[in-house]
Amino acid sequence: MKKIILLGILLSISVFSFKVIMVTDIGGLGDGSFMDGTWSGIVKACEELGIEYEVIQSKEQGDYVSNLSKAAEQADVVFAVGYLMSDAFYKVAQQYPETYFVGIDFDNGTELSNVMTFTFKEQEGSFLTGYLAAGMTRTGKVAIIGGIPIPPVKRYEIGFRAGVKAFNQIHNTNVEVKVVYANSFTDPKKGKELAQALISEKVDIIQQACGGTALGIIEAVKEEDQKLVKSDNLKDLIDYFYENGGYFMLGGDVEQEPQAPGYILASAIKRVDVASYLAVKMAYNGEWAPGNTELGIKENGEGISNMIFTKGIVPDSLICEIEYLIILIKKEEFIIPSSEEELNGMKIKIKF
Repeated sequence: MKKIILLGILLSISVFSFKVIMVTDIGGLGDGSFMDGTWSGIVKACEELGIEYEVIQSKEQGDYVSNLSKAAEQADVVFAVGYLMSDAFYKVAQQYPETYFVGIDFDNGTELSNVMTFTFKEQEGSFLTGYLAAGMTRTGKVAIIGGIPIPPVKRYEIGFRAGVKAFNQIHNTNVEVKVVYANSFTDPKKGKELAQALISEKVDIIQQACGGTALGIIEAVKEEDQKLVKSDNLKDLIDYFYENGGYFMLGGDVEQEPQAPGYILASAIKRVDVASYLAVKMAYNGEWAPGNTELGIKENGEGISNMIFTKGIVPDSLICEIEYLIILIKKEEFIIPSSEEELNGMKIKIKF
C-alpha cells in the first residue's frame, strides 16, 4: 500500500512539474539593464508559482540554436532574449511544437501556435529622457551611445533625438545631440572611451542604449564628477549638482539609478520584466496567447523612472512638462517618431 501511495506522489510530481529556461544572447546577465530586467521578471513569476527556472548564457551567436534546442528539451517554456536571436528562435520553435517559446525584443511576423513575442516602443521612453536631457544640460550638448544599431536600439536613438528636438521647438533652444555606436553590448572599456571623448567635447548628459557597455559610461561620468565635487557622498553630489550641474548618464530599460546614486539622472524604462513575468504566468495558468504584443507608454510598458536620487535637482516646471507629454502620448494626441523620416517631419505646436 505504501508503495502505491509513493508511486502516486511521484507521478503527481512528474505530471505537474513545470520548468522555465531563459537563453540569453551574447550580452548575458550582469548588464544591469535589458538582460537582468528580463531575468528578474522570470524569477519573480517562477518564485510566486513555485516552479523551476534556469538560465543558459550564450557566449557567441553560434550558440543560439544549440542553446535554444537544449532548453526546449528540458523546459516547458523557453525564453529567447535579444533581437540577435530572432532567426535561431523561429527555427528552433518550429522543431519543438510542444514547447512554449517566448521572444523578447523581436517579431518577424511568423505565426506559430507555440510562440509569443513582445516588442516595445523604445522611442517613447527615450523621448522622455531626451526631453529631460535637453532641459537639464548646462553645456547645450547631449548624446546617446548605442550598442549595435539593430531596430530596437535605432528606435531608442530616434526617440532620444525626438525628445531633444521637441524641447528645442517648444523652448526655442538649440541643444545639440551627438550619436555614437559602440558596436557592442558587452564592452565597458569601449563605453568608457566613448563617454570620455564625448565629455571632452562638452557633452554633459549621455543616454545609454548599449547594455553592459554602459557600465563604462558610468565609470567615465563618476570620474568626471569626482573632479568637480571631490566627494562620493550623495548629499554632497546633489547639493553641487543643484547649484552647478554636472555630468550624468541616463539609464536604459530598467531603473538603473541604484547602480550609481546621483550619477544617473533618470532612466528610460522598458518593462521587459513585465513582459517576461506575464509570459510565465500565462503559460503556467493555461492562458497562452500566441502572437506579438507591443508595449508602449499607453500600456505601461515604456516610461521614465521616478528619479529617486536626483528629482530634487530637476525644476518642477520641467517635470510638469514631461508629465503633460505623457498624458498626450497616452491619449494618442502626440505620436513619437520611430523612423528618421518621421523625425525629420516632426513639428511640435505645444506651448508651456
